[in-house]
Amino acid sequence: MLPLSLQVPASLVFLAGGAVACFAGYRLFRFVLGMYGFFLGALVASSMVGTEAGWSVVLAALAGGALGALVLVAASFVAVALLGAGLGAFLANLLWKPLGNEPHVAAVIIAAALGGFAAMAVQRHVIVAGTALGGAWTMLVGAAALMLGKGVKAGSAAGDLWVVYPNTTGPDRMWVYLAWVAIALAGIFIQLRTGGGKAKGKKPS
Repeated sequence: MLPLSLQVPASLVFLAGGAVACFAGYRLFRFVLGMYGFFLGALVASSMVGTEAGWSVVLAALAGGALGALVLVAASFVAVALLGAGLGAFLANLLWKPLGNEPHVAAVIIAAALGGFAAMAVQRHVIVAGTALGGAWTMLVGAAALMLGKGVKAGSAAGDLWVVYPNTTGPDRMWVYLAWVAIALAGIFIQLRTGGGKAKGKKPS
């Protein structure tokens, strides 16, 4: 959560950061890790502050973001495995969605483990796919915030806070998933064309 006064600049940061991750995620892998560490740390830290804390939310977001960035960059040597595990867990949830319920925790753990092992076997392609998918989704979050304006605060208990993640449930939101897949595929194509999938390419930096 962030104050609504920061919605537009934060949305632009999400758009720009998502574009970098989607279209240049392999070449700028450590930068992308730091960026997403900052995003995640900021969201977690700000959600732990009371909704009436005002600008304390911003300070908490900055502190949490800095810590999150440091943690992910420091753990870059296991980041590929974590990325594969995250993709595995995400796919397990996605495949269970048509059934109308949540996957069993054992299925998520198994999918995450398989994703982690697979990621280590094909690191470059996992980085390309993972950064493209994550970047595309981040771009959509930023675009949705800009298009919906103050409507994005729906779901927040306080009237002056913006909940960063959009509501994407319901049959009328299928365009979100279609746009996500289309942008991610474009990102994968561009990354592969610019060297992200070459077996003898440089290591991600």
